[in-house]
Amino acid sequence: MKILIKMQRKEADELPPQVPISWVEISSSVSRQYQFEPDGKLSVKMVDDSRPVAQRMVESFLNKFFPSGYPYSVNEGYLRYTQFRALQHFTSAALSVLSTQSLLFAAGLRPTPAQATAVSWILKDGMQHVGKLICSNLGARMDSEPKRWRILGLHDVHGALCYAVILLISLKELLLHELILLLAFLCHIIKILIILAFYAAADVLYDLGTGLEVMSPLCPHLFLEVAGLGNFAKGMAVVAARATRLPIYSSFAKEGNLSDLFAKGEAISTLFNVLGLGAGIHLASNICSSMQGKLVVAPLLSIIHVYSVCEEMRATPVNTLNPQRTAMIVAEFVKTGKISSPADLRYQEDLVFPERLIEDAGNVKVGRSLHEVVSPSKLRQFKETFHEEKFLLNRGSRWTDMILEHDATGEDALRGWMVAAYASDMERLAREPSTNISQEAYEKMNSVFSPFLAELQAKGWHTDRFLDGTGSRFVF
Repeated sequence: MKILIKMQRKEADELPPQVPISWVEISSSVSRQYQFEPDGKLSVKMVDDSRPVAQRMVESFLNKFFPSGYPYSVNEGYLRYTQFRALQHFTSAALSVLSTQSLLFAAGLRPTPAQATAVSWILKDGMQHVGKLICSNLGARMDSEPKRWRILGLHDVHGALCYAVILLISLKELLLHELILLLAFLCHIIKILIILAFYAAADVLYDLGTGLEVMSPLCPHLFLEVAGLGNFAKGMAVVAARATRLPIYSSFAKEGNLSDLFAKGEAISTLFNVLGLGAGIHLASNICSSMQGKLVVAPLLSIIHVYSVCEEMRATPVNTLNPQRTAMIVAEFVKTGKISSPADLRYQEDLVFPERLIEDAGNVKVGRSLHEVVSPSKLRQFKETFHEEKFLLNRGSRWTDMILEHDATGEDALRGWMVAAYASDMERLAREPSTNISQEAYEKMNSVFSPFLAELQAKGWHTDRFLDGTGSRFVF
């Protein structure tokens, strides 16, 4: 028995020493080694970074201002988009300083106090930008818990309520006839700017508003009218820009990282907004201290601003189907048998006249009302020709009208466009006019559509929806 006890003690003494459990955690680009000591205590130490200083600075910048996993987590064109977005915000911020200074001059403040007030005003906005930069690091967490972060964002509602209270207090101090004049004035400018909004891009409208603010000292007796018109134009532009921001960012998202991409994009914008504010303060204190200087510098900044926005949009590989992109895809396929990806097609889009007709795609015009396009006598004939389809085609001398049913998808629009393109191609090559061209084109479309659609989707195009804007649709 004693021998057995001694043997057990000897085996216990010969047990190998316990190896400490350790692991490395990486958080916010910082590596920490954690280790459980034999006594159960947890020790933490920083892992030495052997990378060169320049590489660490570059990677730190990328982690701060680019989505996690860049460049593999975004689609092609994101870098060029970001470069021109930075330039756009830099020039926009510099312009905002000049317009703020001009408004203060036009309101009757002397140059020296106005300059000090402008700087204070700008610094106040600068603190908001600092908060945006801090919050931009949380983009990946927003992808993970969007509902939680949406609830935490309810402070915006409180801010809106505060502004509403301030506005009501201010309105109480206005005389009744001033309110009536102000409302009448707003009605007129709303009409003007709604018309402008149909023909001008958001940033063109924004620069128009900024230009009115810059020129307000030239007519101080019309300060309310000019400043109000300028601010209203900028307000419409901001809404348009925010409304289009999500689909643009969505076109770059590659791994479900939309929140991270959005946060890092806003970080870039904020950084260059701050730099632009600094440049604007410098210009306002020197070259643009006079009205003549503003009239020279402001148009130059505005031109750079609009050019930057155009280059941003050209760099964006939007993968949804609208009339222009659908026509370009069909025209290329009918002509060459090839299909371009969104990244290949982006530089071919017409940003100024997107509704132009493309001859190789059948000169299709989509969105007109059914009663404007088809006479009652021909409606049954067209419906019988395409009885299983969710589109109608009416071929005219100059263009082909296509009307879609209410629940038509991108695939339905593609089918109709291909029929129109093949019919136009057959008519151009035919020696004698034929009454069966539409039927022949329809049969040809059916013979190639399945492989065409498969390749189109493989290229990254979304065919589940067709975005025709305000185009009319019908339901039988």
